[in-house]
Amino acid sequence: MSKLQNVWVFSDNASRLPELITGAKELGEQVSALVLGNQQQVDHALALGAHKVYHLGEKPAERIVEDYADTLVQILKEAGERSLVLMAATRRGKALAAKLGNRLDAAVFNDACEIRSEADAIIAKHMVYGGLALGEEKLSSNIALVTLASGTFEPASEGDAQGETLTLSYVEPKAAIKCIERRAKEGEGVDLSRAKRVVGVGSGIASLENLKQAEALAGLLGAEMGCSRPIAETEKWMERERYIGVSGVMLKPDLYLAVGISGQIQHMVGVNGAQTIIAINKDKNAPIFQYADYGLIGDTTKVIPALVEALKG
Repeated sequence: MSKLQNVWVFSDNASRLPELITGAKELGEQVSALVLGNQQQVDHALALGAHKVYHLGEKPAERIVEDYADTLVQILKEAGERSLVLMAATRRGKALAAKLGNRLDAAVFNDACEIRSEADAIIAKHMVYGGLALGEEKLSSNIALVTLASGTFEPASEGDAQGETLTLSYVEPKAAIKCIERRAKEGEGVDLSRAKRVVGVGSGIASLENLKQAEALAGLLGAEMGCSRPIAETEKWMERERYIGVSGVMLKPDLYLAVGISGQIQHMVGVNGAQTIIAINKDKNAPIFQYADYGLIGDTTKVIPALVEALKG
């Protein structure tokens, strides 16, 4: 693999920065972090191994992340050499990548799960056909913008901060989006991609009462709760951030306990990085048992309460 002279990283979600920096270290000789936040976040980027941190300042409440496109264009154009920009595959990250791609005439690649640098191009892969296959593309533009799926790289650990900090002045966009109102999202934010244990629930959970039993089980196991798409988007029993699958969260836990989940490929691609998969389902022919390390055939409404009682004892 041919290394780039410099790789840029940017994340609107601070928790995703460590893995972006790991990826940048593997792909480039130097890591330049674009940080939007306070001094603590600047220091964090330096401690993770960034050689240079370009501080964008703290974002005012009325400003959206995409409004920093012109500010980033300015520094990326000045860089000159062939460049790669790694970003978190969040909604804001993808929207910003699209704007940057338009202004820089740069290739944009979303949800990359594999990436490498060659002498004349960036090669990236992502899931296609609902997770049934991997699609590979060659990015030959001078600047390539890639949003990384969660879990693509192991997060970097903090060490001694030895890089330098530079301040970037904000460039006001010609047509900024005005924020009229902000409303807090229901439920607490969670980053399932970093959880070591996850209990995932599917349609087989049947009711909100049974969901509460599964939550009790997760609490006893020290696990986070996740779900299949119908639970988040049809029933709306859990927030969208907990949906696991090809268009949701990708997991790499030590343990994944699937409760009432049939095991369709769109869901299983989200958990194929799990060290151990345990499945509970009353249908002995459910596809989930083809993936599970351990399987229990039984009614979740009876099995889960029994497990809760056993763990309490």
